[in-house]
Amino acid sequence: MFTYLSNKVLSGFDKYKYSAVDTSPVSNYICHPFWNQCVKLVPLWVAPNLLTFTGFLLLLVSFAVMTYYDPHFYASCRDHPEHAPIPNWVWLMGAINNFLSHTLDGIDGKQARRTKSSSPLGELFDHGLDSWATLFLPVAVFCIFGRGEHGVDVYRVFLCVVGIQFCFVISHWEKYNTGVLFLPWGYDIGQIAMTLVYLITYCGGYEIWKFRFPVVDLSPAEVFEISLYLGMFGLTFPFTFYNVFKAYKDKTGKMLSFLEAMRPLVSTVTMFALMILWSHISSIDIVQAQPRLYYWTVGTSFSHIACHLIIAQMSSTRCELINQSLLPLFTIVAMVQIMSLNDAEVYLLWAYCIYISLKHVLFGIGVVKEMCEHFKIKAFSIPKVTVK
Repeated sequence: MFTYLSNKVLSGFDKYKYSAVDTSPVSNYICHPFWNQCVKLVPLWVAPNLLTFTGFLLLLVSFAVMTYYDPHFYASCRDHPEHAPIPNWVWLMGAINNFLSHTLDGIDGKQARRTKSSSPLGELFDHGLDSWATLFLPVAVFCIFGRGEHGVDVYRVFLCVVGIQFCFVISHWEKYNTGVLFLPWGYDIGQIAMTLVYLITYCGGYEIWKFRFPVVDLSPAEVFEISLYLGMFGLTFPFTFYNVFKAYKDKTGKMLSFLEAMRPLVSTVTMFALMILWSHISSIDIVQAQPRLYYWTVGTSFSHIACHLIIAQMSSTRCELINQSLLPLFTIVAMVQIMSLNDAEVYLLWAYCIYISLKHVLFGIGVVKEMCEHFKIKAFSIPKVTVK
């Protein structure tokens, strides 16, 4: 029988201890006090992983509904009247789902400690789904703003997705090198802002965003785009690199060589490079032609690679250099470069999307099953002996 986790990895999980630092004022003074009260409403028999998974499914439902009504981001464009606007109730659903998802993601760990059911599986399950969820926030925001007038080009949205995912992966690269997860400030700020944007859109309609700010002459979509990059370069990258530098300077980190320290980033950077290259050499401008399919493929590929990094980081094992899922992607991009495939590119994108989605889901199921067997626990239920 095929196994995903080696004995060495499982042995590493046995020794794992959670270590995280959260210095965000928003998290410490707003979110955590609120979550401390919310978790008291959750019955003690509810498994923490069930909260995590429910929160992820809520985001997935929002993504699916918006994809149905607006597959190509034209529904919120006044200069494309041939596309019907997204029904207003969708924005209310998005606000509720985003708020509940953020809350469930905040209380799952508290529920684990409350029910004395904490395990490495819980953290892996949480962070693994979080890596996939990095796709949803930027795509949902630009679904509200749309293309065209006062909107943002879909390729620039793709770059925003890449930027957010890179912020996520370097946080875990940071832990791979330091042993401590420094939680980024931008996460809670972004989630709260997203819920507010949904609510404003529900109250005023998508046309409420069709204006330009005076003096700077920027649309709300462009301001949001710039804010993402300011968050990356102002709140994430400097602190991450400083923490890694300090850990090596103080000799509190893992003291890896430079090449070994950078090893976890190779697969992610390679995947981003291949997808960016594909977008530039495409004979049909594949991102413009199939934006949501492209985003989903990038997001799923990223999550698959990130989960391998999280497993290596938690089990204190050596991270892989090149993920096997990149080999078919490299072949496809090479074909696009050599041949003029035209519409066949869309079929190749669909093929790789289905391949990576199935591979990632099966990988996730396999890893959860093996960890449950190893720790003698169940993923979505709590033994009665732990409930007090």
